[in-house]
Amino acid sequence: MFVRTPTLRAAAARTAALLTALLIAGCGHDDDPSVTTPTAPATSAAPPSAATTAPTPTASPSSSAPAADHEIVVTIAKRRISPPTGRITVGKGQLVRITVTSDVSDELHVHGYDLGARLPAGKPGSVEFRADKTGLFEVETHETELVLFQLVVR
Repeated sequence: MFVRTPTLRAAAARTAALLTALLIAGCGHDDDPSVTTPTAPATSAAPPSAATTAPTPTASPSSSAPAADHEIVVTIAKRRISPPTGRITVGKGQLVRITVTSDVSDELHVHGYDLGARLPAGKPGSVEFRADKTGLFEVETHETELVLFQLVVR
């Protein structure tokens, strides 16, 4: 006859909980640990960076988050990107916040920085990061495979 001790029961419960969490988290593109849930939309205006080239993003840092050095706001409707796709230049070391609102559920991804955010249909999703790597980085959606813009960090 096999008798479980309380220690074995607790270990079995932890293992079951871990397996359940792994099964839930392991589906689709959500296995990227940098994917975040969307944040509230930005509300007040801030001056655009002098280093910005077309397209000119809408600047609007959120009152609950620290002010970003460079706020980039993009809207996607019927596969059309506003402002239109182009290059946006930021300085190395700047705090960058990218906020995207899409009319369909998707996932935002910043290449090179391996950051992402879920984009529920009609609700903004944001990523914020320190631009500490120089180069050219594509910012895109995963499901619809739209290139939103190219981020140039100098």
